Amino acid sequence: MAITLAFLTKNVLVSLATGVVSGSYLISLGQHSWYSSVLHAFLHFTSTVQDVVADPWNAGIILQTLTIGGLIGLVAYMGGNRAIAESLAKRARTASSAQLYTWLMGLFIFFDDYANALTVGPIMRPVTDRMKISREKLAFIIDATAAPIAGIALISTWVGYELGLIADGFSALGLERNAYSVFVATIPYRFYNIFILFFIVVSAVLLRDFGPMLKAEKRARKGQAFRKDAKLLSDLDRDLSPDEKIKPRIRYAAAPVATLIIAAFVGLYFNGYLSIMGGDDRVLAAAIEAAPLSGVSVRACFSASSAAIVLFQAALLASFVSIGLGLYDRVMNLEKAIEVWIKGAKSLIFTILILALAWSLSSVIKELNTAVFLVQMLGDSLPEFTLPAIIFILGALISFATGTSYGTMGILMPLAIPLAYALDPSSAFMNMSIGAVLTGAIFGDHCSPISDTTILSSMGASCDHIDHTRTQLFYALPVAFIAVFLGYIPVGLGLNPLISLAAGLISVYGLLRFAGQRAE
Repeated sequence: MAITLAFLTKNVLVSLATGVVSGSYLISLGQHSWYSSVLHAFLHFTSTVQDVVADPWNAGIILQTLTIGGLIGLVAYMGGNRAIAESLAKRARTASSAQLYTWLMGLFIFFDDYANALTVGPIMRPVTDRMKISREKLAFIIDATAAPIAGIALISTWVGYELGLIADGFSALGLERNAYSVFVATIPYRFYNIFILFFIVVSAVLLRDFGPMLKAEKRARKGQAFRKDAKLLSDLDRDLSPDEKIKPRIRYAAAPVATLIIAAFVGLYFNGYLSIMGGDDRVLAAAIEAAPLSGVSVRACFSASSAAIVLFQAALLASFVSIGLGLYDRVMNLEKAIEVWIKGAKSLIFTILILALAWSLSSVIKELNTAVFLVQMLGDSLPEFTLPAIIFILGALISFATGTSYGTMGILMPLAIPLAYALDPSSAFMNMSIGAVLTGAIFGDHCSPISDTTILSSMGASCDHIDHTRTQLFYALPVAFIAVFLGYIPVGLGLNPLISLAAGLISVYGLLRFAGQRAE
């Protein structure tokens, strides 16, 4: 109901709320009559929303989002975005180079998908607008670099969770494996992640698009970055235009963003360090004390950190830097700075409401055991070579329906590892099956209109959320098709993954070269 209504009505808030209420009603039917379940569904709905907002991780994401909104407001008011846009415009003189710069910035912020989505869009939006690139294309580039790069980065906020799932899966079988070595070995099998990152480059270089994105790009080339009746997920451009009395300076954006990135890196390390030192794993703690800056120590600390609270702290520190710059240069007083910061944070209230409802829907779906039902539909008899492809597709379905890649990984990994081991205990088959879980979850999350990263990408690009979801879906699906039929099925039959990667990359190029058109 939520997904269908979102596409039909283009009202994400009402659609998500309807989905949560309908799921709550189904849950209530298990204990109450059909008519009294109406009241109990309402009560369940309100308690679910309250619970997900009170969750420490979700609360950290809300604080992080609001704080980055305030930071964006300050940077925009002082003209930092405009100064960077003017500077990049001298280098990014074409639509092609502007898209490549956006892609490179997305790769640079590899350590966290939320930080990626919330940082790249506001900085690059003035550049892409000037180069007449649609907001839908900007949102796609942001979304297609956020989770895909964070999911395969050797150090990121994702690694700890992924390593934990892998380790638990092998432990359940009574096997000892180095989880990090297994994680690295799955990277060649992350076909969707690699193909979608390559897709952005090819699209930017060839300037070719197809489907709804081509229509959006043709509109943008005529000077309309978004539809006239678009419901932009953030209204920073409308409410927080630069003060014309302030001379735009690059440092007004560069210093706060650099502070955000550096503070995030340092904070993730020390937060994880303190967590490990206060934990029960004394062997790991001793190893980190002996070599605190070794690769193993840094990975362990990043993995043990609480990214939500660290990124909130980093954004708050960056806000202080931005306010300090404004006060030092006398472009605004403290009262004005606080006013602008609050205005920036308030502009993201709509995004927060959507996130809260998306989390609530995910909670209700989990309570209904929807994912377990989907897994049971697989049956007991599977041809061995089809398992990686089926895991990828099943992961995509669960992730699309629930809007969470983390939750999907948590559901599928304990099932995929024993099943793969039962069919073929070889390292290659295990690695490709594990890679299929991690990548299928990202693909489904990438397509889902109720995914938090999809929502945050729409916000960062200041794009209509349904427009972003619709245009991105037409790009993600063919790339996933290539990942299945040139990736998981051939490697399931024994083909070297490097050959599958090469064939897939060539196919991605061919897809855009022959199916795409230039938006003159």
